[in-house]
Amino acid sequence: MPVTVTRTTVTTTSVSNSGLGSPTILGSPRALTQPLGLLRLLQLLSTCVAFSLVASVNAWVGFTGNWCMFAWCFCFAVTLVIILVELGGLQARFPMSWRNFPITFACYAALFCLSASVIYPTTYVQFLSHGRTRDHAIAATAFSCIACVAYATEVAWTRARPGEITGYMATVPGLLKVVETFVACIIFAFISDISLYKHKPALEWCVSVYAICFILAAVAILLNLFDCTNVLPIPFPSFLSGLALLSVLFYASAMVLWPLYQFDEKYGGYPERRRDSGCRNSNVHNVCSWDRRLAVAILTAINLLAYVADLVYSARLVFVRV
Repeated sequence: MPVTVTRTTVTTTSVSNSGLGSPTILGSPRALTQPLGLLRLLQLLSTCVAFSLVASVNAWVGFTGNWCMFAWCFCFAVTLVIILVELGGLQARFPMSWRNFPITFACYAALFCLSASVIYPTTYVQFLSHGRTRDHAIAATAFSCIACVAYATEVAWTRARPGEITGYMATVPGLLKVVETFVACIIFAFISDISLYKHKPALEWCVSVYAICFILAAVAILLNLFDCTNVLPIPFPSFLSGLALLSVLFYASAMVLWPLYQFDEKYGGYPERRRDSGCRNSNVHNVCSWDRRLAVAILTAINLLAYVADLVYSARLVFVRV
């Protein structure tokens, strides 16, 4: 459903632009000579070089290494699809809304590459001895950072401006949905060890909060990507407002309960890292239990802030049918 970022009125017309004030050239190689086309070529090149450098020397190990390789390969593959669709002028035949899909992916890709640019050097590169493998790993990190900046630039170029009629995913609340689901996925990775919350109802509630809010936000994204917001039994704006409010309340409870039961000795927690026996001899490529608990607490706070911002910005949107 198209929306406009304004407090009052909107006209029911739709526009198509590249985000830079110049028209998009459909079904032509000239599309790649436009600023957005050149930016996507940079994204394609930087992600390709990043995973190629790492793969050429087998410079990844464990879950964190697999995550980084997946991030680069996934971003490369989807960027290639977007370029091919635009070169062939196949936007109308694409199964998802082209008004929403490219910016949604660009936001996810920026977060993927950002996480890889942080995780890869801190959990792997710094422990490598000097040599060819380390040089390749450092170069891959640099190209990952370039890709992150390129994807973030696309988001900045193509996001909605005040008064502009656009897809929901180009608005601030739409982009915040991407952040919320991405952060939730990282939380799920950290709580994959069920011993962190098993047999503790308060912590199990927190896990339920993460899952429920993730599912609802993912549903909102998918409804927009497939242009089927009208299938809901209630108006889509009401659904979004209720989702944001419910998520704020749920995450506020998790923000209190998770640190309380994980770090307070009265509730069986570990206030200091050195008291957690699992962190004394942990492998540098793995994250120990106390670090996982801390990471989840920080990510819970980040997502709570994102949902609060989502709730506030949603009031600035006016929805129109076209």
